[in-house]
Amino acid sequence: MADVIQLLPEYLANQIAAGEVVQRPASVVKELLENAVDAGASQVQLIIKDAGKQLVQVVDNGAGMSPTDARMSLERHATSKIRSTEDLFRIRTLGFRGEALASIAAVAQLELRTKQREYDTGTLLLVEGSQVMSQQPVACPDGTSIAVKNLFYNVPARRNFLKSNAVEMRHILDEFQHVALANPQTTFSLYQNELEVFNLPAGKLSQRIVALLGNGYKEQLAACEEVTPFITVKGFIGKPESAKKSRGDQFFFVNNRFIRSAYLNHAVLAAYEGLLPRDTHPFYVLFLELDPKTIDINVHPTKTEIKFEDEKTVYAIVRAAVKQSLGIHNMAPSLDFEGDVNFAPIRPLRTSGASHNSFSDEYRPDALSAAAAQAASPSPRERQPDRFAPQDRNLPPRPTDQAKRDLEDFYRSLGQSARPDIEAEATDMLPPSDDELALVETASPELPLRENQAGPGSKVIQVHQQYVLVPVKSGVMLIDQLAARERILYEQYAQALERESGASQTLLFPRTVTFSPADFAVLREVTDALHALGFRFTEFGPHTIAVEGIPADVPARDEKELFEGLIEQFRTHAGPVKLNRREQVARALARRVAASAASARLSEVEMNALVDRLFACAVPGYTPDGRKTLVLLELDQLQGFFTR
Repeated sequence: MADVIQLLPEYLANQIAAGEVVQRPASVVKELLENAVDAGASQVQLIIKDAGKQLVQVVDNGAGMSPTDARMSLERHATSKIRSTEDLFRIRTLGFRGEALASIAAVAQLELRTKQREYDTGTLLLVEGSQVMSQQPVACPDGTSIAVKNLFYNVPARRNFLKSNAVEMRHILDEFQHVALANPQTTFSLYQNELEVFNLPAGKLSQRIVALLGNGYKEQLAACEEVTPFITVKGFIGKPESAKKSRGDQFFFVNNRFIRSAYLNHAVLAAYEGLLPRDTHPFYVLFLELDPKTIDINVHPTKTEIKFEDEKTVYAIVRAAVKQSLGIHNMAPSLDFEGDVNFAPIRPLRTSGASHNSFSDEYRPDALSAAAAQAASPSPRERQPDRFAPQDRNLPPRPTDQAKRDLEDFYRSLGQSARPDIEAEATDMLPPSDDELALVETASPELPLRENQAGPGSKVIQVHQQYVLVPVKSGVMLIDQLAARERILYEQYAQALERESGASQTLLFPRTVTFSPADFAVLREVTDALHALGFRFTEFGPHTIAVEGIPADVPARDEKELFEGLIEQFRTHAGPVKLNRREQVARALARRVAASAASARLSEVEMNALVDRLFACAVPGYTPDGRKTLVLLELDQLQGFFTR
């Protein structure tokens, strides 16, 4: 049998490597920016065209390369940073595997210009699909300029998998942020389609955070620092009141390399325990410095995930550092150990201005004074002219024909005809008759008043302001009102997106909302879908929009919080299948609006409407992401709880 194993051709091996290293234009940005930082550049310029599909160019004033090094940099596994096995355990640079330029050149047209300071001329290299087309001397400034053009031009299938320009630009901004935050001593600038997006001068980390993420963080930064023999933690955290609905502004750096770690994120959240509003995420930029021998950074192709030798110790120190910073800046409750409790002044129980002397004749305890006031006031029988006035017994007014019409309009607004028992419900709201009043007055005090009892026609009961209990023929049905509302709103929004005619309520005055660059890129992705749902907004300056209207059924509260919640839901939407953009927006808005009305007290009319609207849905039993909206308890299940 003939031999069948052979070495792969160089161009094919490079394309396979590119599948791991170069996933999208943002991958190219990451590798080129890291190379510029490793070259010791003090100024780095990033130029993007067509979201990186047409051009990604990085210009730096670093050390530059000789003609031989420029040619060798395009070979696979060629690097200046590793000489022996021991070097793998002392890595403090960013790019060290020597695959970046070779992989990029395999799937793009690459133009490299580089010059060292001690030389008069530089080198120009033109490469297409791993093939060096030309190499010649050229006049150029000190440093290196690498232009990557027409990414995936020779791999059409890979190019077809790229997302829209807004999505790809969001990933580019993320990589730019990571490198710029890790190196505040370096000047960075970003140009998109010949327009300047960022111009970040060299400075302190706090200045870089404000310049990169917005002026809103200027008053919200709290320094965080903890130095131990094992690890050093430095950086900034945000005050609890600056927590946002989106979790985009959270950054960990280990030895100046950006990483993602759910484990360390949990450590930070544990330090904020009890200080954050529900469903909000704190801001932090934390740098961890520790011996490279105690970490493994080569466990992921993009090097954004690392392994710690002692994870528990790192967790404990990070949590303690954040908690200490919160305490130092008076953002966490603390105990006062200086006060002497033995000599603390005794304060009176009554702190109101109208204090009473307990030894005076006029003084009476609250219960006695209330009883005396009741005895002094005339009884309802003595006030014949307005005996049934609502202010006498807090009774509802007698319904009129207008009230009945309002109830009918309410049901019509739900897409249903008027209920046949409206008359019965309206009649049930009548104030008690004279005989009933007499019965109440002579009844024992343990019996509740009629207005607190469920009427004879009631069918639904609210449990702990979270669930709705509905008797049915076969037993009892328990409905999760939050999940039910989410299902109802989702189908409503899905229909509005199909018609592209969502109802909108116009704000009295337009309100401006400013986002971080990454959040603004997400917003631009879903602008069309949001407009179809009823949002009305226009761009109003860099990373800012002017909100003119919101969907009709969305409460007009904090527009910034609403948009941040939507962006977070859209970005982190979990699901086993890939959803289209409109589906994601409908789900995100439904969950966001439903959560705003969680644990609300519902009237009987509202509970009946909720049940009716839920069963009018196409899939009433489950939320869009598969959670149950209701549970049915059969009669035999209920009987099984009791022994007979």
